[in-house]
Amino acid sequence: MVWQKNINLASLTTFQIGGPADYFYEAKNSEELTEAVREAKNNNWPIFILGGGSNILVSDEGFRGAVIKAQNAKCKIQNENTIFCEAGVLLSKLVAESLKMGATGLEWAIGIPGTIGGAIVGNSGAYGQSISESIKEVEVLNLTTLTKKTYAPDDCQFQYRESIFKKNNEIVLSVVLKLSKNDGQNNLELIKKYLKQRKSKIPPYPSAGSVFKNIEVKNMPPKTLKNIPAEVIKAEKLAAGYLIEQCGLKGKKIGGAEISEQHANFIINNNFASARDVVTLIELCKKEVEQKFEIKLTEEIRLVGF
Repeated sequence: MVWQKNINLASLTTFQIGGPADYFYEAKNSEELTEAVREAKNNNWPIFILGGGSNILVSDEGFRGAVIKAQNAKCKIQNENTIFCEAGVLLSKLVAESLKMGATGLEWAIGIPGTIGGAIVGNSGAYGQSISESIKEVEVLNLTTLTKKTYAPDDCQFQYRESIFKKNNEIVLSVVLKLSKNDGQNNLELIKKYLKQRKSKIPPYPSAGSVFKNIEVKNMPPKTLKNIPAEVIKAEKLAAGYLIEQCGLKGKKIGGAEISEQHANFIINNNFASARDVVTLIELCKKEVEQKFEIKLTEEIRLVGF
Protein backbone atom coordinates (compact mmCIF):
# COMPACT_ATOMS: atom_id res chain seq x y z
CA MET A 1 0.00 0.00 0.00
CA VAL A 2 1.51 3.29 -1.16
CA TRP A 3 0.33 6.49 0.50
CA GLN A 4 0.63 9.86 -1.23
CA LYS A 5 1.91 12.70 0.91
CA ASN A 6 0.85 16.35 1.21
CA ILE A 7 -1.98 16.02 -1.31
CA ASN A 8 -4.01 19.22 -1.58
CA LEU A 9 -7.66 18.56 -0.78
CA ALA A 10 -9.23 21.64 -2.38
CA SER A 11 -9.64 20.00 -5.81
CA LEU A 12 -11.33 17.00 -4.17
CA THR A 13 -14.14 19.07 -2.64
CA THR A 14 -17.08 20.86 -4.24
CA PHE A 15 -16.12 24.01 -2.31
CA GLN A 16 -12.65 24.01 -3.94
CA ILE A 17 -11.20 25.06 -0.60
CA GLY A 18 -8.73 23.39 1.75
CA GLY A 19 -5.12 22.63 2.53
CA PRO A 20 -3.16 19.37 2.23
CA ALA A 21 -3.58 15.99 3.88
CA ASP A 22 -0.44 14.55 5.44
CA TYR A 23 -1.29 11.17 3.92
CA PHE A 24 -3.76 10.29 1.17
CA TYR A 25 -4.99 7.02 -0.29
CA GLU A 26 -7.67 6.14 -2.84
CA ALA A 27 -9.40 2.91 -1.85
CA LYS A 28 -10.90 1.25 -4.92
CA ASN A 29 -12.90 -1.36 -3.03
CA SER A 30 -14.06 -2.15 0.49
CA GLU A 31 -11.08 -4.45 1.12
CA GLU A 32 -8.62 -1.66 0.27
CA LEU A 33 -10.61 0.74 2.43
CA THR A 34 -10.41 -1.61 5.40
CA GLU A 35 -6.69 -2.19 4.87
CA ALA A 36 -6.01 1.56 4.61
CA VAL A 37 -7.84 2.15 7.88
CA ARG A 38 -5.81 -0.64 9.51
CA GLU A 39 -2.51 0.84 8.36
CA ALA A 40 -3.47 4.37 9.41
CA LYS A 41 -4.41 3.05 12.86
CA ASN A 42 -1.12 1.18 13.14
CA ASN A 43 0.65 4.49 12.49
CA ASN A 44 -1.60 6.38 14.93
CA TRP A 45 -2.76 8.73 12.17
CA PRO A 46 -6.11 10.49 12.62
CA ILE A 47 -8.47 9.26 9.88
CA PHE A 48 -10.96 11.06 7.65
CA ILE A 49 -13.00 9.17 5.04
CA LEU A 50 -13.64 11.33 1.96
CA GLY A 51 -16.58 10.62 -0.32
CA GLY A 52 -17.72 12.94 -3.09
CA GLY A 53 -16.34 16.02 -1.35
CA SER A 54 -19.67 17.80 -0.91
CA ASN A 55 -21.09 19.06 2.39
CA ILE A 56 -17.61 19.59 3.84
CA LEU A 57 -15.29 22.53 4.44
CA VAL A 58 -11.61 21.64 4.78
CA SER A 59 -9.38 23.87 6.90
CA ASP A 60 -6.78 26.05 5.19
CA GLU A 61 -4.22 24.06 7.15
CA GLY A 62 -5.59 20.80 5.73
CA PHE A 63 -5.84 17.56 7.68
CA ARG A 64 -3.11 16.32 9.99
CA GLY A 65 -3.51 12.63 9.40
CA ALA A 66 -4.76 10.19 6.76
CA VAL A 67 -7.48 11.02 4.27
CA ILE A 68 -8.87 7.89 2.63
CA LYS A 69 -11.01 8.51 -0.45
CA ALA A 70 -13.76 5.91 -0.71
CA GLN A 71 -13.84 4.78 -4.33
CA ASN A 72 -15.57 1.49 -3.54
CA ALA A 73 -18.40 1.71 -6.05
CA LYS A 74 -19.94 -1.69 -6.77
CA CYS A 75 -23.62 -1.41 -7.57
CA LYS A 76 -25.91 -4.37 -8.23
CA ILE A 77 -29.65 -4.66 -8.71
CA GLN A 78 -30.71 -7.59 -6.49
CA ASN A 79 -34.34 -7.88 -7.53
CA GLU A 80 -37.19 -5.72 -8.77
CA ASN A 81 -37.02 -3.31 -5.84
CA THR A 82 -33.66 -3.68 -4.03
CA ILE A 83 -30.18 -2.44 -4.93
CA PHE A 84 -26.88 -3.30 -3.24
CA CYS A 85 -24.30 -0.53 -3.47
CA GLU A 86 -20.97 0.27 -1.87
CA ALA A 87 -20.40 3.56 -0.08
CA GLY A 88 -18.57 5.23 -2.96
CA VAL A 89 -21.45 4.96 -5.44
CA LEU A 90 -22.58 8.38 -6.64
CA LEU A 91 -26.17 9.39 -5.95
CA SER A 92 -26.57 10.24 -9.64
CA LYS A 93 -25.75 6.63 -10.54
CA LEU A 94 -28.30 5.34 -8.04
CA VAL A 95 -31.02 7.51 -9.57
CA ALA A 96 -30.13 6.07 -13.00
CA GLU A 97 -30.20 2.50 -11.63
CA SER A 98 -33.61 3.05 -10.03
CA LEU A 99 -34.96 4.22 -13.38
CA LYS A 100 -33.52 1.11 -15.03
CA MET A 101 -35.34 -1.02 -12.42
CA GLY A 102 -38.62 0.77 -12.94
CA ALA A 103 -38.57 1.73 -9.27
CA THR A 104 -39.36 4.96 -7.48
CA GLY A 105 -38.09 6.63 -4.29
CA LEU A 106 -34.79 8.25 -5.24
CA GLU A 107 -35.94 10.95 -7.66
CA TRP A 108 -35.29 13.62 -4.99
CA ALA A 109 -31.55 12.87 -5.22
CA ILE A 110 -31.15 13.97 -8.82
CA GLY A 111 -28.53 16.68 -9.16
CA ILE A 112 -27.16 16.21 -5.64
CA PRO A 113 -23.40 15.68 -5.70
CA GLY A 114 -21.89 13.13 -3.36
CA THR A 115 -22.00 9.45 -2.58
CA ILE A 116 -24.46 7.11 -0.91
CA GLY A 117 -22.09 6.69 2.04
CA GLY A 118 -22.12 10.39 2.79
CA ALA A 119 -25.86 10.57 2.19
CA ILE A 120 -26.46 7.91 4.83
CA VAL A 121 -24.23 9.58 7.41
CA GLY A 122 -26.05 12.91 6.99
CA ASN A 123 -29.46 11.41 6.15
CA SER A 124 -29.54 13.51 3.01
CA GLY A 125 -32.83 14.46 1.46
CA ALA A 126 -34.86 16.96 -0.52
CA TYR A 127 -38.48 17.73 -1.43
CA GLY A 128 -39.77 16.24 1.82
CA GLN A 129 -38.00 12.89 1.38
CA SER A 130 -34.75 11.47 2.74
CA ILE A 131 -32.46 8.51 2.15
CA SER A 132 -33.54 6.93 5.46
CA GLU A 133 -36.88 6.04 3.87
CA SER A 134 -35.14 3.71 1.41
CA ILE A 135 -32.70 1.92 3.72
CA LYS A 136 -33.03 -1.84 4.17
CA GLU A 137 -29.64 -2.46 5.81
CA VAL A 138 -26.26 -0.74 6.23
CA GLU A 139 -22.91 -2.50 6.58
CA VAL A 140 -20.29 -0.60 8.60
CA LEU A 141 -16.69 -0.92 9.71
CA ASN A 142 -15.79 -0.15 13.31
CA LEU A 143 -12.67 2.04 13.29
CA THR A 144 -11.60 0.83 16.72
CA THR A 145 -11.99 -2.93 16.38
CA LEU A 146 -11.91 -3.17 12.54
CA THR A 147 -14.90 -5.49 12.73
CA LYS A 148 -17.93 -5.29 10.44
CA LYS A 149 -21.54 -4.98 11.51
CA THR A 150 -24.89 -4.73 9.75
CA TYR A 151 -27.49 -2.21 10.92
CA ALA A 152 -31.25 -2.39 10.38
CA PRO A 153 -32.96 0.96 9.66
CA ASP A 154 -34.12 1.47 13.24
CA ASP A 155 -30.58 0.93 14.53
CA CYS A 156 -29.29 3.84 12.43
CA GLN A 157 -31.10 6.41 14.60
CA PHE A 158 -32.06 8.51 11.61
CA GLN A 159 -33.36 12.00 12.30
CA TYR A 160 -33.46 15.15 10.21
CA ARG A 161 -29.94 15.34 8.69
CA GLU A 162 -28.64 13.06 11.45
CA SER A 163 -27.70 9.41 11.99
CA ILE A 164 -25.82 7.30 14.50
CA PHE A 165 -22.84 7.39 12.12
CA LYS A 166 -22.20 11.03 12.99
CA LYS A 167 -21.73 10.04 16.61
CA ASN A 168 -20.10 6.60 16.70
CA ASN A 169 -16.73 5.40 15.49
CA GLU A 170 -17.96 3.53 12.42
CA ILE A 171 -17.85 4.15 8.68
CA VAL A 172 -20.32 3.01 6.05
CA LEU A 173 -19.06 0.27 3.72
CA SER A 174 -22.22 -0.62 1.81
CA VAL A 175 -26.00 -0.41 1.85
CA VAL A 176 -29.01 -2.27 0.53
CA LEU A 177 -31.76 0.08 -0.62
CA LYS A 178 -35.38 -0.96 -0.84
CA LEU A 179 -37.43 1.06 -3.32
CA SER A 180 -41.07 1.02 -4.39
CA LYS A 181 -42.28 -0.39 -7.66
CA ASN A 182 -43.26 2.39 -10.02
CA ASP A 183 -47.05 2.59 -9.87
CA GLY A 184 -47.41 4.51 -13.11
CA GLN A 185 -45.76 7.69 -11.91
CA ASN A 186 -43.68 9.31 -14.62
CA ASN A 187 -40.24 9.25 -12.99
CA LEU A 188 -38.56 11.14 -15.81
CA GLU A 189 -41.03 14.01 -15.60
CA LEU A 190 -40.50 14.23 -11.83
CA ILE A 191 -36.74 14.20 -12.30
CA LYS A 192 -36.96 16.95 -14.91
CA LYS A 193 -39.09 19.00 -12.51
CA TYR A 194 -36.60 18.58 -9.65
CA LEU A 195 -33.65 19.39 -11.90
CA LYS A 196 -35.36 22.59 -13.07
CA GLN A 197 -36.11 23.62 -9.48
CA ARG A 198 -32.58 22.81 -8.36
CA LYS A 199 -31.07 24.80 -11.23
CA SER A 200 -33.15 27.83 -10.26
CA LYS A 201 -32.02 27.62 -6.61
CA ILE A 202 -28.42 26.40 -6.71
CA PRO A 203 -25.78 29.08 -7.35
CA PRO A 204 -23.39 28.25 -10.23
CA TYR A 205 -20.29 28.65 -8.07
CA PRO A 206 -18.24 26.25 -5.94
CA SER A 207 -20.03 25.59 -2.65
CA ALA A 208 -20.64 22.82 -0.14
CA GLY A 209 -24.42 22.83 -0.58
CA SER A 210 -26.73 24.05 2.16
CA VAL A 211 -24.62 25.43 4.99
CA PHE A 212 -27.23 25.19 7.76
CA LYS A 213 -29.97 22.75 8.65
CA ASN A 214 -33.50 24.04 8.28
CA ILE A 215 -35.28 24.63 11.57
CA GLU A 216 -37.89 22.17 12.75
CA VAL A 217 -40.99 24.09 13.80
CA LYS A 218 -41.33 22.05 16.99
CA ASN A 219 -38.01 23.48 18.16
CA MET A 220 -38.86 27.15 17.54
CA PRO A 221 -39.72 29.65 20.27
CA PRO A 222 -43.54 30.25 20.13
CA LYS A 223 -43.16 34.02 20.08
CA THR A 224 -40.82 33.73 17.08
CA LEU A 225 -43.05 31.27 15.26
CA LYS A 226 -46.12 33.51 15.44
CA ASN A 227 -44.25 36.20 13.47
CA ILE A 228 -43.22 33.84 10.66
CA PRO A 229 -45.47 33.84 7.55
CA ALA A 230 -47.21 30.46 7.23
CA GLU A 231 -46.28 30.15 3.56
CA VAL A 232 -42.55 29.93 4.28
CA ILE A 233 -43.00 26.87 6.53
CA LYS A 234 -42.90 23.63 4.57
CA ALA A 235 -43.02 20.06 5.89
CA GLU A 236 -42.92 21.44 9.44
CA LYS A 237 -39.59 23.16 8.77
CA LEU A 238 -38.52 26.76 8.34
CA ALA A 239 -35.80 27.38 5.77
CA ALA A 240 -32.55 28.64 7.27
CA GLY A 241 -32.09 30.69 4.10
CA TYR A 242 -35.24 32.67 4.90
CA LEU A 243 -33.87 33.68 8.31
CA ILE A 244 -30.48 34.67 6.86
CA GLU A 245 -32.17 36.70 4.14
CA GLN A 246 -34.37 38.47 6.71
CA CYS A 247 -31.16 39.56 8.46
CA GLY A 248 -30.12 41.37 5.27
CA LEU A 249 -27.10 39.12 4.72
CA LYS A 250 -27.66 38.10 1.09
CA GLY A 251 -24.63 39.18 -0.92
CA LYS A 252 -22.46 39.74 2.17
CA LYS A 253 -18.81 39.14 1.27
CA ILE A 254 -15.76 38.37 3.35
CA GLY A 255 -12.60 37.82 1.39
CA GLY A 256 -13.43 35.55 -1.53
CA ALA A 257 -16.52 34.05 0.11
CA GLU A 258 -20.06 35.35 -0.31
CA ILE A 259 -23.53 34.57 0.98
CA SER A 260 -25.25 33.85 -2.31
CA GLU A 261 -27.68 36.39 -3.74
CA GLN A 262 -29.54 33.46 -5.28
CA HIS A 263 -29.97 31.35 -2.12
CA ALA A 264 -29.02 32.68 1.31
CA ASN A 265 -28.27 29.21 2.73
CA PHE A 266 -25.39 28.86 0.29
CA ILE A 267 -21.97 30.35 0.87
CA ILE A 268 -20.10 30.43 -2.42
CA ASN A 269 -16.44 30.52 -3.33
CA ASN A 270 -16.36 33.13 -6.06
CA ASN A 271 -12.85 34.51 -5.70
CA PHE A 272 -10.32 32.09 -4.22
CA ALA A 273 -12.02 32.05 -0.82
CA SER A 274 -10.20 30.68 2.19
CA ALA A 275 -11.80 28.40 4.74
CA ARG A 276 -11.37 31.20 7.26
CA ASP A 277 -13.47 33.51 5.02
CA VAL A 278 -16.26 30.93 4.99
CA VAL A 279 -16.12 30.28 8.74
CA THR A 280 -16.33 34.01 9.42
CA LEU A 281 -19.52 34.23 7.33
CA ILE A 282 -20.93 31.17 9.09
CA GLU A 283 -20.37 32.79 12.48
CA LEU A 284 -21.91 36.06 11.24
CA CYS A 285 -25.07 34.24 10.09
CA LYS A 286 -25.40 32.42 13.41
CA LYS A 287 -24.93 35.63 15.40
CA GLU A 288 -27.38 37.73 13.39
CA VAL A 289 -30.11 35.07 13.24
CA GLU A 290 -29.91 34.40 16.97
CA GLN A 291 -30.09 38.11 17.77
CA LYS A 292 -33.08 38.71 15.48
CA PHE A 293 -35.07 35.48 15.90
CA GLU A 294 -33.70 33.78 19.05
CA ILE A 295 -32.93 30.74 16.90
CA LYS A 296 -29.58 28.95 16.91
CA LEU A 297 -28.52 27.84 13.43
CA THR A 298 -26.76 24.48 13.22
CA GLU A 299 -24.30 23.65 10.46
CA GLU A 300 -25.29 20.96 7.98
CA ILE A 301 -21.81 20.98 6.45
CA ARG A 302 -18.97 19.23 8.24
CA LEU A 303 -15.81 21.12 9.21
CA VAL A 304 -12.68 19.04 8.58
CA GLY A 305 -9.27 19.75 10.06
CA PHE A 306 -10.40 22.59 12.35
